Amino acid sequence: MEYCIILTTCPNDDEANSLASKLIKEKLAACVQLTPIKSYYSWKNEQHIDPEIKLLIKTRTKLYESVEQLIKKSHSYDVPQIVQIPINDGSDQYLDWIDENTTD
Repeated sequence: MEYCIILTTCPNDDEANSLASKLIKEKLAACVQLTPIKSYYSWKNEQHIDPEIKLLIKTRTKLYESVEQLIKKSHSYDVPQIVQIPINDGSDQYLDWIDENTTD
C-alpha cells in the first residue's frame, strides 16, 4: 500500500497540537486530525482511565519510519501508541492531495 493512517495519542491538547504542527511542517503528513477520547488501559499492572487526544495522521507508507521517529522524539509517554493502518483504496483526488502535501 502506498498510503496509510498512523494512530497515536497524546495526554493533552498542547502536546497533540505541537506534534501535529511538526508533522505538517516537516511534510511527514498531509493531514492530522485530533479528537478527544477517554482511554481505559493497563500500565505497570494497574488499570487507568485517562482523557487523551487521538491523532489520525494521513501520510504515505514510505514515511512511516520518519513519523515513528518524530513521535518517539517528541512524545512524553514512555511507550506511545504508534500504529500504522494501510489505506487499501481511496479517491484519486484525495490520494493525489496526500502526495502533493508530503515529502518525497
